[in-house]
Amino acid sequence: MCTAISYRTKDHYFGRNLDFEYSFEEQVTITPRNYPFIFRRAGEFKRHYAMIGMAYVRNGYPLYYDATNEKGLSMAGLLFAGNAYYGKEEEREKDHISPFELIPWILGQCGDVKETRCKLEHLQLMEIHFDEKLPLTPLHWMIADKEECIVVEAVEEGLRIYDNPVKVLTNNPPFPYQMMNLNQYRGLSGKDVECTFAEDLDLPQYSRGMGALGLPGDLSSSSRFVRVAFHRMNSECGESEVESVSQFFHLLGSVEMPRGSVELSDGQLEKTIYSSCCNTDKGIYYYTTYENREIIGVDMRKAELDGAKVVTYPLRKRGDFTIQNS
Repeated sequence: MCTAISYRTKDHYFGRNLDFEYSFEEQVTITPRNYPFIFRRAGEFKRHYAMIGMAYVRNGYPLYYDATNEKGLSMAGLLFAGNAYYGKEEEREKDHISPFELIPWILGQCGDVKETRCKLEHLQLMEIHFDEKLPLTPLHWMIADKEECIVVEAVEEGLRIYDNPVKVLTNNPPFPYQMMNLNQYRGLSGKDVECTFAEDLDLPQYSRGMGALGLPGDLSSSSRFVRVAFHRMNSECGESEVESVSQFFHLLGSVEMPRGSVELSDGQLEKTIYSSCCNTDKGIYYYTTYENREIIGVDMRKAELDGAKVVTYPLRKRGDFTIQNS
């Protein structure tokens, strides 16, 4: 399970939590403009926009979990099990892309959400596995620039594109239900609220934060959607890089998974493997890992963006403690 956020102060920030029971040894990955993206049924990008994000590099190919291109367009794929549907037979006059190709296919050629919408109009997602040992993961996607945010879901009825005014995404159920579900929490507030239970009943406020009583606290995807949407929509933040990045990680922290809180049927424990935050204006990709809370950044613009080879940065998964005695 996962959570993604788009957030803007002076600059635009995009990132996510990756919640899973194990790691694929993902790395911060920069794909330069001349890396040849060869698509299974849609030709080749010999030159494209450069991008940075978190990826599992398999046989030299970057399988991105989330990424931002040099124009500031960002995209993340989140688990959508039970609802994702990919075609088996090609429809005429469509671009036929496998889900594992979608992030580079969009970010390689689109500079903003407006251009993305045009490409999605002629898209069919196909059931094409990366290889026999790495089958497709059922996903849906959040795509954002500094002005717009959309959700893309491939379901049995077809490819659906939704405007996303809250600029967050989790997992199931489908996005329209998640938005409708917010109506149940329309009375929540980050401020103190008056008692409306009964006019003649004295019910004094005994704690700060009671305006948000009823905000769900469990780790289900629908509850995380409500919780992170509430925190994001009520967020107050300065405009400096330190304030903005710190606030972004606090928003993600409101829905992160401590190991042991979610146990799967086979006994494995889900946890937040990494959290990311990309300054899409500057091309700086920040991350933390479960064992390392230090915020580490990689600057895309300091790499050779006209190169042809993928550049990877192994995650610093363990940090040190500093003991201050005075």
